[in-house]
Amino acid sequence: MNLRDLNYLVAVADLRSFIQAADQCCISQPTLSTQIKKMEESLGVQIFERTNKKVLPTELGEQIIASARRILLEIDTIQQIAGNAQDPLAGNFRLGAFPTLSTYIFPGLVPLIKQELPKLRLILIEEKTDVLIAQLKQGQLDAALLAIPIHDDTLETRKLFEDEFFLAVASDNPLAARETIAQSDLSHQQLLLLDEGHCLRGQALQICQLNNAEEQQDVRATGLETLRQMVRAGTGITFMPKIAIHEPEDGISYIPFDDPVPKRTIGLVWRKTSARNELLELLTSLMSA
Repeated sequence: MNLRDLNYLVAVADLRSFIQAADQCCISQPTLSTQIKKMEESLGVQIFERTNKKVLPTELGEQIIASARRILLEIDTIQQIAGNAQDPLAGNFRLGAFPTLSTYIFPGLVPLIKQELPKLRLILIEEKTDVLIAQLKQGQLDAALLAIPIHDDTLETRKLFEDEFFLAVASDNPLAARETIAQSDLSHQQLLLLDEGHCLRGQALQICQLNNAEEQQDVRATGLETLRQMVRAGTGITFMPKIAIHEPEDGISYIPFDDPVPKRTIGLVWRKTSARNELLELLTSLMSA
């Protein structure tokens, strides 16, 4: 068993396909299958269940794959420590963010980081929050921009900024004449919300539950831009985070909330065991400015 074989193992586990894993590892499918089979024979256990349609880890296989991930993560940490000794502010940096944030923060953030850290090569990943946290813990990301708090003892968090919510309504909606709105005014209102899996959906549902508001059941959106167009078309009203608002906009009004203002707190999150603490603290300072 060697590191190459562990990479093959994790690739098959991630992709659930020997063919796709072989493509990712740049080897032939028979070669990869042979190496996995040799590993199973040397360990005396079956790691994967194989059928014509799918590949699934066995119960023991899941434990072995988890160990392989930890080993590869430690190897990556060793390589990072060595690289950081040469130049801690250089090399690849994999930064993730969830969709209702990445679209609006990356365009301004990338040139800022490029200017301040010219030797750093940013690799940007957009995924939903639960996927980003899993990728962080598996070492597939160096850091992620997430709504905090994150309750995980293995992760380090730094607060960056607070993103206030506004109520978005069509310009011809009676509420558009309001200069401000109280959360209590949402009572018995029906709001458009994002689809399952978006953290903003969970935050919006909490506000609705606290104020006797309801989700509009017949319509959901996959992203904020779709929500924006639905509001403009008069389909309903919704919450819009400040970072996504670009006024003036025709056909839509954004009404600020009275205190207490609903909001989300955005932070930079990384593994406590990361070897890139100097860089991460510097990035925190840049993003907080």
